[in-house]
Amino acid sequence: MKRLICSMLFGSICITASAEVAVIVNPAASAAPSQSEVANIFLGKDKSLTAVDQQGWSATKEAFYAGVASKNEAQLKSYWSGLIFTGKGQPPASVADDSAVVAKVAGNPGAIGYVASSAVNDQIKVLFTLP
Repeated sequence: MKRLICSMLFGSICITASAEVAVIVNPAASAAPSQSEVANIFLGKDKSLTAVDQQGWSATKEAFYAGVASKNEAQLKSYWSGLIFTGKGQPPASVADDSAVVAKVAGNPGAIGYVASSAVNDQIKVLFTLP
C-alpha cells in the first residue's frame, strides 16, 4: 500500500514538473489559429492547416490534448474510433518525436504541430504555449 501511494505521489510530481508545450507553425504560414481553432484542426473539424501529431502517448501529447481539446488518452481514442467507424474522419498523421514534428512543420507551410518548448528553434514559429 505504501508503495502504491509513493508511486502515485511520484507520478503526480513528474506530471507537474513537465515542460511547457509549444504549438508551432511554419514561419511562412498565413494562418495564426486561436487555441479553439487549433483544437478543431487536431480533431479533424478544420482542414485549414495540416495537423502533425506525435506517436504514442507522451507527457507532451498529454499536456497538448488536455490543454487544447480537454481530452485525455481514452477520450481521444474513443473520439477517433467513432469517426473512423462511421467513415467521417481519420486522425492526423503522426511522427516519432519533437524533432520529427519540427522538421515536418518547418518543411511544410501548411502544417501545424506541438512540441516541448525546449525543442523550439528558428525554423518554426510558436503560436502559443501551454503550461
